[in-house]
Amino acid sequence: MIRPVLTALAASLLLSLAGAAEAQTPATPAVLQKIDYSRSETWLCLPGRKDACASDNTATVITADGRTTRETWAANPKAPVDCFYVYPTVSNDPSILSDMTANDEERRVVEQQLARFASRCRVFAPLYRQFTLTALRASMTGQPLPGGAAANAPRPDTGYTDVVDAWRHYLKTENKGRGVILIGHSQGSGILTRLLASEIDGKPEQKLLVSAILAGTNLPVDPGKTTGLLKSIPTCTAASQTGCVVAFATFRSNIPPPAGTLFGRPRGTGTERVAACTNPAALGGGPAPLDAYLATAANSQDPAGWVKGGARIETPFVKVPGLLTGACVSRDGLNWLEVTVRADPADPRLDDIRGDVVAGGQVNAAWGLHLIDVNLVMGDLVNLVGEQSRAWAGRKP
Repeated sequence: MIRPVLTALAASLLLSLAGAAEAQTPATPAVLQKIDYSRSETWLCLPGRKDACASDNTATVITADGRTTRETWAANPKAPVDCFYVYPTVSNDPSILSDMTANDEERRVVEQQLARFASRCRVFAPLYRQFTLTALRASMTGQPLPGGAAANAPRPDTGYTDVVDAWRHYLKTENKGRGVILIGHSQGSGILTRLLASEIDGKPEQKLLVSAILAGTNLPVDPGKTTGLLKSIPTCTAASQTGCVVAFATFRSNIPPPAGTLFGRPRGTGTERVAACTNPAALGGGPAPLDAYLATAANSQDPAGWVKGGARIETPFVKVPGLLTGACVSRDGLNWLEVTVRADPADPRLDDIRGDVVAGGQVNAAWGLHLIDVNLVMGDLVNLVGEQSRAWAGRKP
């Protein structure tokens, strides 16, 4: 069993375990009030507001010879499409279900995974009552759930139901026929997969779908095909394609998914389907350089350690062009996005990146690079959203 010494962010991304723990809560579900998503405080990010998505996205670009340049960034208030984002399990609230108050952990995750998209789309990110880290750690270690299960039992699918309510509110009050990109990671991707299947696939709302980005997940598709669980929404194979899905989970090339991997194959769908892998940097297949935006000081990284003998990096993000490449790999019934670090010990730039899930001082290979799934391909995803948005606008009736 994974011990609770996992970093907070590592634990925050436990997709399947969070859902399983909520589903197995041994008590009669409490009757919870529906969230009023017409209130601005029920949203982490809304267009035109000074919130977590208005954060600084400046990056330092570090070339192989150690030289650095500063890359600026700006939101586009006239972006032609919208982005609707569902964040992973990050709440540290001392209860089974999180409250609807945005704390530092919720704000940090949208700064890392969503804010940069504001240069291409209007961003919407609802708060929702998720299974908390506190309860997750308890369930993983066989401890009593916080507050007692009978007193705090969530209604089934609380988080999913909240997101559906937020989605319907967005459609009714904000969409106005605009194209929309769905973005999620880990548990957020799981929620959006369900939303795509129940609320969009084959429904009138499908005409609004520019694309969906489902990172750190196992989207079931039929072998040799681009559809599966989502019957009429295929995986993307070209940047000019719209109404499609990008889905992937990342692993290092030198630490491939082990037998007990959490990603690379669908769970709970039988053996007839496989996990989708779409490389945001090369939708048509094959290896390609990754346009990563890595957090300067995340995962115990020293901001002064990016360049040997170099200055401390002061921007919140770092780019390392040429250091990382990615390619979808299929092996032993698994599909994953393999990331290769092309280090050169002779140059002053750092030779490795951080992003592994570490427990007890050991890398947990089953998780791959789950902590930085989105960061590894952020630039590729932002560029893809821009291309797909233009394609969608050109095809809109």
